[in-house]
Amino acid sequence: MRHTVSVLVRNEFGVLSRVVGMFSGRGYNIDSLNVAPTLDPKVSCITLVTHGDSDTIEQITKQLHKLIDVMTVKDYVNQADFVGRELAMLKVSPLPESRAEVLRIVEIFRGKIVDVSPRSFVIEITGGQDKIDAIARLLEPLGLQQVVRTGPLAVARGGH
Repeated sequence: MRHTVSVLVRNEFGVLSRVVGMFSGRGYNIDSLNVAPTLDPKVSCITLVTHGDSDTIEQITKQLHKLIDVMTVKDYVNQADFVGRELAMLKVSPLPESRAEVLRIVEIFRGKIVDVSPRSFVIEITGGQDKIDAIARLLEPLGLQQVVRTGPLAVARGGH
């Protein structure tokens, strides 16, 4: 099962290395990883996606809590508990007769063209994994050249 884990850490040298080292040292895989400061510059939020059964995720959570500088760990299993979004940039090099179709697809998905050259577009899109996968599938036959994704960010819903 896919799990999105949010880890608040003290913004100190080596924290990310210790978190990633814990995963690799125990043979757990990280599918995606984001790190950014919070409103408090002394605290960063690490958002990562991993796979595992409930026992594996419980072990991961316990091991993370043991690390120095880890403040909180939240495992977002239930989609109803959090809002998750991902940013992607897609580079498309369509044939001249397909350029209008690419623009229509971008509009339908509420994407944004952030760069235009005579031969390509760079598209910015945010949303869930399914939305980004869907636009990539539609653009693939039209000349999709490159996809760069952040992986998801997660925020608890409501007053949690």
